[in-house]
Amino acid sequence: MSLNAPIFFIVSLFFIRSLPSQVEPAKPNSHITVMGMVYCDICSNNTFSRHSYFLPGAEVKIDCKFEAVSPKTTEQISFSVRRTTNRYGVYKLEIPAVDGIECARESAIVSSCEANLVWSSSNSCNVPGYRTTTDQIAIKSKQANLCIYSLNALNYRPSKRDISLCGGR
Repeated sequence: MSLNAPIFFIVSLFFIRSLPSQVEPAKPNSHITVMGMVYCDICSNNTFSRHSYFLPGAEVKIDCKFEAVSPKTTEQISFSVRRTTNRYGVYKLEIPAVDGIECARESAIVSSCEANLVWSSSNSCNVPGYRTTTDQIAIKSKQANLCIYSLNALNYRPSKRDISLCGGR
């Protein structure tokens, strides 16, 4: 028997005894979603009226920056992606879990996102109205470590306003 074996055994024993007796429950990874919608503003007044409709197939560019703020570290994640709206005019970006970021903790993460219109799927509604937005509503759940950033709606409008639907002004 080698002399190193008993020393290894003793060091291992001290290491095992130094471990906490109770294991801390694992914190769920953060789940971040950025979403918004695009609609056709038939009356060209930057509001969703009864004649407006959501635009499926519109392309939107999303630029985001997330900074994790903690006493131990400052990390930054930036990205730029393009998304296409679904049949309800909604675009969505799911951000994979980032180790060490707890998005729902108060002031744990500083974020900024911007969405820009790129392309309309409709030939009859393709003039940009609200083309860029940075305004957002943040919904956070501490228990699930879930954060949803909902950006204000973007819109296109027809090249000519339909006076019979919207009146003259």
